[in-house]
Amino acid sequence: MRVIVVGAGEVGSNIAASLTDSHEVVVIDVDSEKVDDLTYSLDILAVHGNGASLSTLQEAGIDRTDMLIASTDDDETNLVTCSTAKTVSDAFTIARVRNANFLETWNQSEGAFGVDFMVSTNLLTAEDIARVIGLPAAVNVDPFAGGLVQMAEFEIAAESDIVGQTVEETDKFEELTFAALVRNGEVIFPRGQTVIEADNRVIVIGRPESVQAFSRSVAPAKAREEVRDIVIIGGSDIGYHTAKLLEQRGFSPRLIEQDPERARELAEELPDTVVMQNDATDADFLIGEHIDQADAVVAATDSDEKNLLISLLAKNVGARRTVAVVEIGEYSGLFETVGVDVAINPREATAEEIVRFTQEGQIENLSLIEGRQAEVLEFEVNEESILAGRSIRESITELPAEVVIGAITRERDFVVPRGDTVIEPGDHVVLFVATDVLSDVMAVI
Repeated sequence: MRVIVVGAGEVGSNIAASLTDSHEVVVIDVDSEKVDDLTYSLDILAVHGNGASLSTLQEAGIDRTDMLIASTDDDETNLVTCSTAKTVSDAFTIARVRNANFLETWNQSEGAFGVDFMVSTNLLTAEDIARVIGLPAAVNVDPFAGGLVQMAEFEIAAESDIVGQTVEETDKFEELTFAALVRNGEVIFPRGQTVIEADNRVIVIGRPESVQAFSRSVAPAKAREEVRDIVIIGGSDIGYHTAKLLEQRGFSPRLIEQDPERARELAEELPDTVVMQNDATDADFLIGEHIDQADAVVAATDSDEKNLLISLLAKNVGARRTVAVVEIGEYSGLFETVGVDVAINPREATAEEIVRFTQEGQIENLSLIEGRQAEVLEFEVNEESILAGRSIRESITELPAEVVIGAITRERDFVVPRGDTVIEPGDHVVLFVATDVLSDVMAVI
């Protein structure tokens, strides 16, 4: 396809980098420095200008473009860009928006705003938060195969029982595949005798019940108790949607919002959430409200700096686990280094969702790992695949070493992937693949 990406920020750059190997990509941005950086770093055409302008779109070749992705940080700009593109082309349009109200309107009226597919950053982030809260020690959780399969990434603390064990000793759950380790920021494909060290991250793929059991085995003893008391700090759109999702899952979270009017709105819209109006940077207030007894504290204000401060305060008074929203992706590692348990970047979640959609048909779902060093992807096996009608032991020899078959589902049943398992056409397979061999793998599966 020929794809125009409008916006060369964190979301747009990640999307362009993911698509450039298999598509002709053009990027538009008003920042000339970002345009120059992309021109040199990626094999793409970069255009300096306003993507919402018809003349800029025409300069980028909108009339011969198959897909336009509007991914700037401004909702209205993205919607106008898609609408403008539709006036002069048949390009499939994708818009990134923060405000979930736009998504609600779009869902109720097909083709609204000239948008063919819409992604709500805030809603995606809330979903990520809700998933992570439910798994002790997890820093990343994604569902596959309609929820029959789960991928999870776990931070291994120094006090975890599995520190010093080999992969073979740790990998003892029948419906679980040990996919990879992340060590010093690098994804590695371990062997059975590879020793797990403190601060490693372990990536597993399997049936959700097995992933849950694995999480309890790797988490420190104090983190294994069931999550009940959840506190959300910040009544932002992300905070609101997080509370709403948790209510739908049977939780009754507490939410702290400083602005009195916003607190009243949230109290009316969230019937099963206890909304408190106060400044969450007040340590005395946190102690008075027993935040020290909280199983999880989610910092979801509109400020990265405030989210960091709140998370560290909550941790300091005794909260068991902290999750912080981090808008600037390069800060995520810093947050976790100084003591925040999980840092969730909305832009990363958005880029992942858009890339997944652009590959729909060939790939049904995907998750990007450690800055795109690897991908977890789901696809349906067809007759031409080298996997079809063969045992895993036989077919895996024709795939690169940096590939792990993580899970198989067949007619909505989970199939444990073992060496003698025969994969059939129509099966859904979840693979863990190093990004640098992805194009070779996609050519044969």
